[in-house]
Amino acid sequence: MTKKILAVGEIRDGEFRNVSYEAVAAAKEIASGGEVVGVLLGENVSGLAQELIQYGADRAVVVESEKLSSYTPDGYTQALQAVVEQENPDGMIFGHTSIGRDAAPKLAARLDSGLVSDATAIEVAGEEVIFTRPIYSGKAFEKKVVSGGKIFATIRPNNIAPLEKDESRSGDVSEVTVDIKDIRTIIKDVVRNTATGVDLSEANIIVAGGRGLKSGDNFKLLDELADVLGAAVGASRGACDAEYCDYALQIGQTGKVVTPDLYIAVGISGAIQHVAGMSNSKVIVAINKDPEAEIFNIADYGIVGDLFDIVPKLTEEFKNVVVKS
Repeated sequence: MTKKILAVGEIRDGEFRNVSYEAVAAAKEIASGGEVVGVLLGENVSGLAQELIQYGADRAVVVESEKLSSYTPDGYTQALQAVVEQENPDGMIFGHTSIGRDAAPKLAARLDSGLVSDATAIEVAGEEVIFTRPIYSGKAFEKKVVSGGKIFATIRPNNIAPLEKDESRSGDVSEVTVDIKDIRTIIKDVVRNTATGVDLSEANIIVAGGRGLKSGDNFKLLDELADVLGAAVGASRGACDAEYCDYALQIGQTGKVVTPDLYIAVGISGAIQHVAGMSNSKVIVAINKDPEAEIFNIADYGIVGDLFDIVPKLTEEFKNVVVKS
């Protein structure tokens, strides 16, 4: 049976986060030939809505308000609930981002529905939509089926491929007017605590460092390699605890969970806490002078040696490849 599914887009610095397109692709899969409606909240964002359609949505709904210029739980929940009440969809897909993790369960609870969070794969078998999600810090996976009510789910970035952009696609963009009120949170300023221009949670390539780097200054080696590869820089909790870098870069059970195409672990031992946040990376390369380091147990490629010799050589080799290409 075909379904009507809403896909929530997220905007950062005037552009869609990539997970927005992945949400549209997930909604398309669940809709099974039905209708996919992109949802966009914010201030002066209507002009961006067609892009959701170019990535696969059939049409888009926008809620414009200065009270939605920054995320607040009250404002977003009121706006999203109004969209759901107007559209009466069979389900709604969010990115598993800080906004999605906060807004999705609130909205699902208000509508007396369940929520499947952090889904990494979706398949449709007959009338059933089957979500796959990691459990036990990524050591196992479980499959969940929504047996009744509306489908609410968040999807982990970088796991469901977006559809090809088709700039010839166009569709209707309509606006829902919502009287947003009783907001209990006031956003006075937004300070981004990050050292890289590449979003760590959505990066296709990540270069991460651990205590083996021995100092914060040595993270410059990773910055140089990341610049050549167009990668984001991350870190283990050990490196953050040692004040080599900011906790905004921490990857692991108590940091960010990432699933890039390529993960280069430099001077990282492979503690369980860290592995929980990156073990689902598609290709893992480990560089460590200790051949018994746990990180080699999950690495696809391992380099045993001194990172201070290896990383600069890798950077130079990648530079040569980039120049030749």
